[in-house]
Amino acid sequence: MAHFAILDENNIVTEVIVIDNSDMIDENGQDSESAGIEFCKSLLGSDKNFKQTSYNNNFRKNYAGIGFTYDATRDAFIAEKPYPSWILNEDSCRWQAPVAKPNDNHIYSWNEETVSWDLVE
Repeated sequence: MAHFAILDENNIVTEVIVIDNSDMIDENGQDSESAGIEFCKSLLGSDKNFKQTSYNNNFRKNYAGIGFTYDATRDAFIAEKPYPSWILNEDSCRWQAPVAKPNDNHIYSWNEETVSWDLVE
């Protein structure tokens, strides 16, 4: 199965659809994102913008989710920023806290006010 994100005019993911791999075969018999996009447009309208996404994160860094942004410069899907203090990891295109989460088998929640991890009792 192949997964495609539908993007709005601001490159925000509004929906993710699944098509059969056979619907992505080009005239040379190869898997092709552009062939998949044309198939999606034939089903849902040529006015829609589609980008293939990988369920296994094999490309475009992250599997697209509703509300994610497609960043054409990074060729990546990026989730919404969870907290103002968090920083985008350029390699993974995932948000990271400015302070490492303790690794001690306890449960923590992020406290934006103190910019730290709070132990959950």
